[in-house]
Amino acid sequence: MTLWILMCATASLIPLIMIISGGCFSRKAPKKINNLFGYRTALSMKNEETWKFAHKHMGKLWFRAGIIMLPVSIAAMFLALGKGENTVYSFATVITLIQTILLVILIFPTEAALRKNFDKDGNRK
Repeated sequence: MTLWILMCATASLIPLIMIISGGCFSRKAPKKINNLFGYRTALSMKNEETWKFAHKHMGKLWFRAGIIMLPVSIAAMFLALGKGENTVYSFATVITLIQTILLVILIFPTEAALRKNFDKDGNRK
């Protein structure tokens, strides 16, 4: 049971991080455009306006996705409750892999929104 609780907590980390960082980013982008923290792509870092737009857009997506993924991930872990260690590890690994894939996929709609609203030089269309 202790292993299941630990793996359930582990499977909840990515959605929780998405909820927290998405909520923060949707309200306020990091103050300075930087190479260390925040949503960093070539177009998002063109200027202050693209930087703020990308964070607001991505933040909303991450927040919504995290809110959906958290209960789904916990519910999926319940399928492994009472099973052997290998099964619990496998469930947690697959859940985390799916979460990571979804996290990366959400880059595409943010980049599409940037391209729709800004030209390649970062000027608003």
